[in-house]
Amino acid sequence: MSSKIWLSSPHMGGAEQKYVNEAFETNWIAPLGPQVNAFEQDLAQYTDTKYAAALSSGTGALHLALIMLGVQRGDEVICQSMTFSASANPIAYVGASPIFIDSEEETWNMCPDLLLEAIKDRIAKGKKPKAIIPVHLYGMPAQMDKIMAIANEYDIPVIEDAAEALGSTINGKAMGSFGLMGVLSFNGNKIITTSGGGALLSNNEDYIHRARFLATQARENTPHYEHNEIGYNYRMSNVCAAIGRGQMEVLDERVEQRRKNFQFYNRALSVFEGVSLMEEPAGYYSNRWLSTLLIDPKKCNGVTRELVAAELAIENIESRPLWKPMHLQPVFKDTVFYGNGVSEQLFEKGLCLPSGSNLNTEDLQRVVDNISRTLSLQEKSNQITVKADIR
Repeated sequence: MSSKIWLSSPHMGGAEQKYVNEAFETNWIAPLGPQVNAFEQDLAQYTDTKYAAALSSGTGALHLALIMLGVQRGDEVICQSMTFSASANPIAYVGASPIFIDSEEETWNMCPDLLLEAIKDRIAKGKKPKAIIPVHLYGMPAQMDKIMAIANEYDIPVIEDAAEALGSTINGKAMGSFGLMGVLSFNGNKIITTSGGGALLSNNEDYIHRARFLATQARENTPHYEHNEIGYNYRMSNVCAAIGRGQMEVLDERVEQRRKNFQFYNRALSVFEGVSLMEEPAGYYSNRWLSTLLIDPKKCNGVTRELVAAELAIENIESRPLWKPMHLQPVFKDTVFYGNGVSEQLFEKGLCLPSGSNLNTEDLQRVVDNISRTLSLQEKSNQITVKADIR
């Protein structure tokens, strides 16, 4: 069998070992330490935000953001429906209810029109939302100018879920820097990794200081262990931060390589009728964390995304459907949803392709050849069937 082509595997740059060695040589192995401080500075500088807190996960960062905004049981939080469950789960952690918003077709992210409709409707029902959580799917920025304008008009704080979008921008402004707070993820499959981890970004120093406090079991500054409120074990370790520092040095290279992956796929696959890849709106710059395509069976002679994925799997190539929208998830079956059908169509037709920055041309060509063969064989099969019917 041919070697495995992964969807998005970790990619080390070389400098990570140097910083990890520093942590070992100075015996800063336990959580916190100089590598954490330096990594936070790197993140703040790169995203042009004033402050960053390095944490154990992006989920933890989002959880802390909701706590700091005072979201609690009985409250409502607006959340993008088409996303990974980590965007919505923290809402449940604090006892609040998610209000899911469908996508728009241009970026596949939160639809500003439906956002406005939802806010007006919730206020009319006496439940003004406590926060808005837009997500930048697969590295493509959401329509943040419109979303922020609506949020500001109704004085609702925005927590940007930029877990997939480090390195993405709108007119040069980094994702994660638009909202009151921004969330990043450094899970193993992200554009850079600390093996596991995340961060909270903000221009508000008080939020970051409090996030660090809560993430360190809310321990008071006393000689003994004193706790006046519930805390969490959410801080990133010094060793993980050391990996992150090395990864930051190659971040721009990783973004460029993933963008080249997309360009390769786009050139090769967009020639097929019924196959499309998402283009960038004017002024948008996506890190192309994952390259995705839509397959319309009606225009592809019956070829479905399931068939393409199955054929890729036979050749030891990993792929994955687009995120199943949260309003379709059994765990959220009773939640309120403002929809237009876009996310459901995306889920039915969409497939994520191998997108790692460590893929070479031969890997990409192998993926393209497999998909092209699947599409072409189905077309030939249909042609043969038509000829047989004529006879």
